[in-house]
Amino acid sequence: MRYCFSIVSAILFLAVAMCSNVMYSTTGAEAATTVVTAAAAAATENPWYWISSDNNYTKYYNTSQVKVQEAFGGIATRITAVTKTTYSYGGAKETLDNYGIKDIRPNDLAYSLATVQVCPQTRVLAYMDEVFYDKNGKKLWSKQYQPLKYKEMNSQEFDEDFYAYIVDSVFGMGEVERRSASDRWLLLRQERLPNGGYVSCMADTTTMRVNGENIIFWEWQEYKSASGELVEIHFLKKAINIPQYTGKIVRYQHWNPREGWKDYTDRETDGAYHAVAKGSAEETELKALQSYESRNQKWVHRYSLEDYESLYR
Repeated sequence: MRYCFSIVSAILFLAVAMCSNVMYSTTGAEAATTVVTAAAAAATENPWYWISSDNNYTKYYNTSQVKVQEAFGGIATRITAVTKTTYSYGGAKETLDNYGIKDIRPNDLAYSLATVQVCPQTRVLAYMDEVFYDKNGKKLWSKQYQPLKYKEMNSQEFDEDFYAYIVDSVFGMGEVERRSASDRWLLLRQERLPNGGYVSCMADTTTMRVNGENIIFWEWQEYKSASGELVEIHFLKKAINIPQYTGKIVRYQHWNPREGWKDYTDRETDGAYHAVAKGSAEETELKALQSYESRNQKWVHRYSLEDYESLYR
């Protein structure tokens, strides 16, 4: 689903707070680590680890440049790494168009290097610097990003595979494997609609995590007509408080064939928790989430600052 649609990612205040205010507990050597810029990484001879390829892009990351910059209680909370992307003509054109860069020809853009920062507790990634090169290594364009703009990783983000490999290189908890697992998408409910169509609702387990009493995740809802035609998609970030039987929608992205993707968060949500009624479709989803959480405690509590020690000792 990554390349079918593009979604503008929100910058979550909580994510920024986590990344900027978390307490240090790293060693002196770790705290003094200097982030390697993308330009400096270009001059090294460290091998690039291949991540993925398609018709437009090939992605790598430098295993030797993954650095834990901050930690709390021995748990990494801020990680930096250096990534590399090579481009076909189509990938270069798409990238230059997205960046609004008009003075570089797609034929000239061969690859880019970037320094990124990730915060695993909130699944966010931000670019710190980025450099575009031609096939001879000549610098075509560069940018230092300040302030950093964090975006949350989900199935629609170009950078999700970078995030998974970087986090796995520190924690080894299976982010990469979960992305391609046959049971990545947990069916929450599927039902017929009054108009003869039906809706399927699936939770993306790669995004699923527990924070306090809330289980947080992204949900993909497909609405189809009675003939099986895709009518609309709802892509929702939810927080469900299972013990209290309440839940809320944090973000709401909507798609239909006529309008494409639009952000409905302000239009359709109020930011408040609402009670889950007995016998409702929402209760069916809550029970499916409760069952998954009970069977996958280590996964949903991974990287947690609250209960890491009790789960991993």
